[in-house]
Amino acid sequence: MVQNVATRMAELEEGDFHLLSGIEHGMRFSDWVAEGKLPEFSRLDPGEIDYRIDRCMDRELLERKTIQYTGYRLTFEGYDALALRTFAERETIDGVGAPLGVGKESDVYEARSFQPLALKYHREGYTNFRAVQKEREYTADKEHRSWLYTARKAAEREYDALEALYPDVSVPRPVDQNRHAVVMERIDGVELSRAKLDPEQVVGALDLVLEEMAAAYRAGYVHADMSEYNVFVASDGVTVFDWPQAVPTDHENSRELLARDVENLLGHFSQKYPQETPDVGEETLTTELAEGTFETVRTTVNQ
Repeated sequence: MVQNVATRMAELEEGDFHLLSGIEHGMRFSDWVAEGKLPEFSRLDPGEIDYRIDRCMDRELLERKTIQYTGYRLTFEGYDALALRTFAERETIDGVGAPLGVGKESDVYEARSFQPLALKYHREGYTNFRAVQKEREYTADKEHRSWLYTARKAAEREYDALEALYPDVSVPRPVDQNRHAVVMERIDGVELSRAKLDPEQVVGALDLVLEEMAAAYRAGYVHADMSEYNVFVASDGVTVFDWPQAVPTDHENSRELLARDVENLLGHFSQKYPQETPDVGEETLTTELAEGTFETVRTTVNQ
């Protein structure tokens, strides 16, 4: 867990980070880095390697496996430590607080700084890399793949999308990115899946989310993973988050993915608020979002 790593950061020495960085480099070429390669990759004296391995193993920053050779790889905690150190050196954050959300593909924590921030660690592929490799486009452009690469690419894609969308689209303001981690503005609100809207609020809330989807399309992106779990609702509006699967609008499947986003969103509202949700055509709505003619759900219904 990130919190455990954060509390141990002060215990780690410069040589420990050299070892972790060396293994990170070695994992670009193989899942398990041979022990004999560690002096070369880490630039540590061979006599120091065992000492550093013991320290990092004791802190669960490394895993060991004996196959035809003894190999090592980073745990996510080891990768967390490298990213945390970089954020500290950049003075992006100065501490990690309580969890804000822990899921299958990411962990989000409070980040201590001069303003309220959130620290998101991508976890894609660590427990079921093959499944993620099939689903995620960014795992298919190189021969060697690992969870480490997949999680880093997810973080890079999300940060790039946030930079392109903010502030024209209501998304968390991006602050910094390193390895598999993204630092962004902390958003207060209730997840749409858990929000209890009054009947007169339903169409308005649906309109707000659709307006953000339209703005994102104008800015060049489709979310591609839209659901009630990726929207915060607050008194001052909505915020759409979780953008690692976003695709540019010139992507060959962008309209198909936009249609799926519309279907998912309308499906949630229709199921949770069947009496209040208007019967609006998904195909028409998708076209309006893509062509920039969307105004409101009410307008669409009255046409």
